[in-house]
Amino acid sequence: MSHLPEEQNRSLLNAIARAVLKGREMPEITIPRTGSHLRKLFEILQAHPEGLQAGAALKQLAASVNLTPYEAGLYETTGTPRFEKIVRFATIDCVKAGWLVKNRGIWSVTEAGKKAFKDFPDPEAFYRKALQLYREWKASAPTAPQAKSLEELTPAESATVDASITYEKADEQAWSEIEAHLRALPPYDLQDLVAGLLKALGYHIAWVSPPGKDGGIDIIAHTDPLGTQTPRIKVQVKGGSQRIDLQTLNSFLAVVDSGDVGLYVSVGGFTRDAEDAARKQTSRKITLIDDERLVKLWIEAYDKLDQKSRQRLPLSPIYFLTPED
Repeated sequence: MSHLPEEQNRSLLNAIARAVLKGREMPEITIPRTGSHLRKLFEILQAHPEGLQAGAALKQLAASVNLTPYEAGLYETTGTPRFEKIVRFATIDCVKAGWLVKNRGIWSVTEAGKKAFKDFPDPEAFYRKALQLYREWKASAPTAPQAKSLEELTPAESATVDASITYEKADEQAWSEIEAHLRALPPYDLQDLVAGLLKALGYHIAWVSPPGKDGGIDIIAHTDPLGTQTPRIKVQVKGGSQRIDLQTLNSFLAVVDSGDVGLYVSVGGFTRDAEDAARKQTSRKITLIDDERLVKLWIEAYDKLDQKSRQRLPLSPIYFLTPED
């Protein structure tokens, strides 16, 4: 009996030690907490129907929540802000679930994402549903991935996540810089850039508008050297960040004859009404090219561009490790 207090003390100390160790092992990143961040992110993005630049969205999100000391810190191995990595990691599931689209560094919520946001108001249920849909997407994998926080990843899995995030951020920065470069080009430089692209694509440039009034046409091109074959291609080029609306598009269509093909290049893009009208055209053929499609065509034709044209938008490929999700 005299040894009982000592045994009780030892038992108590062991229990305390186990509790302390268990507390240390508890992940700082939980599904409910991550789900809360994701729902706030979706709330922010839904206020921007056309999408929001990823960096701006993350910055707005960080300012909208009370970060824990852990979230506000940095990962020692990479120097990456923990909060940013946590959110970017979680958005992978949302993309695979069909709730979120990432394009040229712009994040936007899909109709399915809007429905999920409404159907799953509880943060944990919201994120678990995304994880479930991700597992269904990955169903063909030998082992179905389990719900994990970043802290539960193996070193190899963590390295894969780091590589994926590095690529994603580099892609966002590249598109941002290319877009800024195109929007800053003087109008006639952009016009010459488009003419150079058409030439590299195999078209024959018959006329490029000189400075002054152009009558709504900036470039005329043909499919043959003499311009004797139809169709004739009439091109309008607009720089800057403003979207081309339906009224502006209709003004261009007024100078496109029935035997012509209209090509409207707008770095700032087009409004939804203008895009719908272009798709519904039957009497006149019209093609809309925004900055994304312009750059894709530029890359495809890059080897055929003359040196002067390349200097207007010089691009160099950079290779990243892009492991499969």
